[in-house]
Amino acid sequence: MLRFVEEFRKHVLMTGFKVNPIDAPEELLRLINREKPSNVETQVFDAEGIATWEHLYFAVLNALMAFNIKSNVSKSLAMETLLYASAQRQIRKATEILGVKSGLAKIAFVLIGENAESLESTLSQILKTIGAQRDEAVLELTEAKAANIRRIFRISDGELGSVMKRCETKKALTNLVIERMALLITEH
Repeated sequence: MLRFVEEFRKHVLMTGFKVNPIDAPEELLRLINREKPSNVETQVFDAEGIATWEHLYFAVLNALMAFNIKSNVSKSLAMETLLYASAQRQIRKATEILGVKSGLAKIAFVLIGENAESLESTLSQILKTIGAQRDEAVLELTEAKAANIRRIFRISDGELGSVMKRCETKKALTNLVIERMALLITEH
């Protein structure tokens, strides 16, 4: 999913891919960082904790806003995106919750830059280097993922039921995750 954020003049590419279960997360991150140009920010997530592409998109929007108003916690837009996606203020906690870990096979991936073509070519090169195939399905909200996301974001039955009165379950869950991220801005 590619989106342009007019206010910040940035393109955001949100996608997913499947890999053989990761043995060395540090090596995967090193390979990704080696392939990306300096004008492209990348962040990798455990796809099992991501509630659709909208979750990633709003994490990026919040991170961009945080940098814009100088309320960012981290020094990089990519790390700030991970903080918002996990609804955490501590990098260590955010990494534990949504970061890449040994054994993962489904990865959510965000690229941020000023040029859409650059994002697509960077993604292609990274996927080629790590031997992965793009798979948007890892961003979809399944029943199994929903249970994991409810646990991560501490979403109760009552809270979910209240929001479900206005929309279906998957949309309600995604909206609650986005709400959790938005609350980080107010925690200063």
